[in-house]
Amino acid sequence: MLGPVILAASRSDRMRRLVSAAPVTKQVVDRFIPGETVDEIVPIIEDLTAKGLELTMDVVGEDITTPEQAEAARDAYLELIDRLKGLELGTRAEMSVKLSMFGQALPGGHELALANVRPVVEAAAEIGTTVTLDAEDHTTLDSMFAIHEELRKDFPQTGCVIQAYLFRTEADARRLAVNGSRVRIVKGAYKEPAEVAYQDKAEIDKAYVRITRILMEGSGYPMIGSHDPRLITIAQELARRAGRKLDEYEFQMLYGIRTEEHLRLAAEGHRMRVYTAYGTDWYGYFMRRLAEKPANLRFFARSMISKG
Repeated sequence: MLGPVILAASRSDRMRRLVSAAPVTKQVVDRFIPGETVDEIVPIIEDLTAKGLELTMDVVGEDITTPEQAEAARDAYLELIDRLKGLELGTRAEMSVKLSMFGQALPGGHELALANVRPVVEAAAEIGTTVTLDAEDHTTLDSMFAIHEELRKDFPQTGCVIQAYLFRTEADARRLAVNGSRVRIVKGAYKEPAEVAYQDKAEIDKAYVRITRILMEGSGYPMIGSHDPRLITIAQELARRAGRKLDEYEFQMLYGIRTEEHLRLAAEGHRMRVYTAYGTDWYGYFMRRLAEKPANLRFFARSMISKG
């Protein structure tokens, strides 16, 4: 399987230099990451929302090694929120954050991440929107869920992400599928050992369906993070069986992948949210997108051959 190999490459300084130096890289990266600064991303936000789409914004960043870097990540989100305020989009533009960017892996990281993310959640609430805590590798999840629970005491709209390939996730879904919760279900994009996660694609898909059913039958707000047409159709059927209206759940897809499907779902009346990343530290995010889906890797390889 290529996915684990690509994920390993995402942590390689040598591969980072090689990919970054390739002449075609910027053109391909732009497919997934449409800007590096707030000024560049605001027109993208305006364009997508004008088309009836919603967004969740991610300021990309990797390898936070100092408290100062974690504070800089916090400030980058605060800058984004300040610009979103003038657009008056409310929950049509929310934010996704990785707690590792806020210092979670540093000494005292749990408390540091909570201290850094709280001002972002507060500022988002002040402009009428919210924040979703992204899931990372399984060793970080207990901390993420504890921070999520703490934030929800004051900001109950704070969302979180669960990953279908982890054995623990069905139990997490049952715990989280409660009134007022917002939960995004994804397959998972980190290299996880067989002791904690399904390794077979078919088993992951089955788990995804089981977990989606739990969320749809619960009293929270499910967010279906998938580009898989079959899983999207199944989610629609599970929502129908659960008696959910179109505004009682939503679909989420990555910027640059299946763009026409974004528009089709929105035209049908679904809430369709586009996960839109921006920033200069794009390498780790870009490599995970390649690892998630072979078609993304083929797209990059074809571009390298034709443009290199």
